[in-house]
Amino acid sequence: MRNLKGKIALITGGNSGIGYATAKELKKNGAQVIITGRRKEAVEQAASVLGVTGLVADQSNLMDINDLAMEVARCFGKIDILLVNAGVTKFSLIEYMPESIFDEVMNINFKGAYFTLSKFIPILNDNAAVVLLSSTSAHISPIQASVYAASKAALNAIMKIAALELANRKIRVNAVSPGPVSTEIMGKIGLTQALENQMTSTIPLSRFGKAEEVAKLIGFLASDSAAFITGSEYLIDGGQCI
Repeated sequence: MRNLKGKIALITGGNSGIGYATAKELKKNGAQVIITGRRKEAVEQAASVLGVTGLVADQSNLMDINDLAMEVARCFGKIDILLVNAGVTKFSLIEYMPESIFDEVMNINFKGAYFTLSKFIPILNDNAAVVLLSSTSAHISPIQASVYAASKAALNAIMKIAALELANRKIRVNAVSPGPVSTEIMGKIGLTQALENQMTSTIPLSRFGKAEEVAKLIGFLASDSAAFITGSEYLIDGGQCI
């Protein structure tokens, strides 16, 4: 068990999936955890079950991001761990991609993630750890996921530059790129047995990942055990990108 006692962690999109699992993992290791999400009821319920602080904020809304940073600074001072996790997945062939879906995905996954990092830099402690949740989609070029894949590829580029810009403060910035993971988002994209079989056929370990497995990797990167790691992307994909 890694010691995160005395650390304050913020997780966007922490009311479900990988964000929820990470909140549980960081709290178990001693961190004081704040989760955010768009749905007030879901955030409050998750925060209650986890025993953490829940704040409502929409990562696609820059005013919400700014207000969130100010609220966290007011209530907690500075933070030690930032997981930029909130994101959406929408599918369409490039030929038929509606502008509204393009904007929704990019506003949350890229623009929102970018400005979440931007607004929280002033309230990160020196030696803090930042993790951006990316995806293997940035590497495997999945059909109908062009905008989603582009948003994650863009995030990987930002991660490397942020690692350089923040190195003088010993703030480490890394990315974690999961392959398919068993979370509620699979239901939202209409996962069928046939689709699951097709997806697992692309994974050498022949299964979906678990949110808890991704959470443990994020917990490692957030800890002092990863003190010499920055500017790196970690694939956790059962070999999908080999």
